[in-house]
Amino acid sequence: MTAAAAPDTASRWIRILVLSAALALTALAWAYVYWLAQQMAAPQSAMMPDMPDMPGMSMSDADLMAASFTPWTFTRFFLTFIMWLVMMVGMMTPSVTPMVLIYARVARPGQPRGRLLAPAAWFTCGYFVAWSLFSLSAALAQWALEALALSTPMMVATSRRFGGAVLIATGIYQWLPGKEACLSYCRAPLAFLQRHGGIRPGAGASLRLGMLHGGYCIGCCWALMLVLFVVGVMNLLWIAALMLVVLLEKVLPAGRAFSRLLGCAAVAAGLWMLAH
Repeated sequence: MTAAAAPDTASRWIRILVLSAALALTALAWAYVYWLAQQMAAPQSAMMPDMPDMPGMSMSDADLMAASFTPWTFTRFFLTFIMWLVMMVGMMTPSVTPMVLIYARVARPGQPRGRLLAPAAWFTCGYFVAWSLFSLSAALAQWALEALALSTPMMVATSRRFGGAVLIATGIYQWLPGKEACLSYCRAPLAFLQRHGGIRPGAGASLRLGMLHGGYCIGCCWALMLVLFVVGVMNLLWIAALMLVVLLEKVLPAGRAFSRLLGCAAVAAGLWMLAH
């Protein structure tokens, strides 16, 4: 093997390992989300066998009443946080994988032969630390919405006004400068690295860069995630759709126009909900 061929071989194996790890992580996260969705799809009567049937009460009313029978405890809050975290791992891993591949390639020349993947691994950990903080915020929001009777224990919005307002707010954010700034860094990984000092040696520096990139990613995507509070946090079709939307925003040549088009659609859907 020539000296020129050795780096190419190393790069190829790094790509294979990163892609394999991303695929495995996404598959595991989706397997857990699917299992959890199936558990939550159990009939309401099976979840609360002691609750008597009440003639004249709609399913929405029953769900609202059920909130008083399922008080939030530390265990329930922790499991809700884990649910959000695993869901974010499943949704965001595909969109961050191109950035991880670039980071692994750029960082490789300065690494010992046995630690070629270490910078990329620490960067990925930092990225998901940022999304862990988002997941904590989402769990707190879910707790608050249920306490205000704006969400059922099944994690679906109870008010069309609330749902419409959330969709309109999401659509407006798609047009704001903050969204555009965060999306620009997500769409241009090398520009992000240059803006923040490039590759620096050490796990701490990679972890910090990962957290910064995760912060920009949250700034780009947080409003889209609010849609789950309207359509159902465990709605698998919408989770998959949002995962695809996030990925397309970052990789499509006309990603910014695509983002604004989504904003218009969200505003239109919100107005429709308010009108009905």
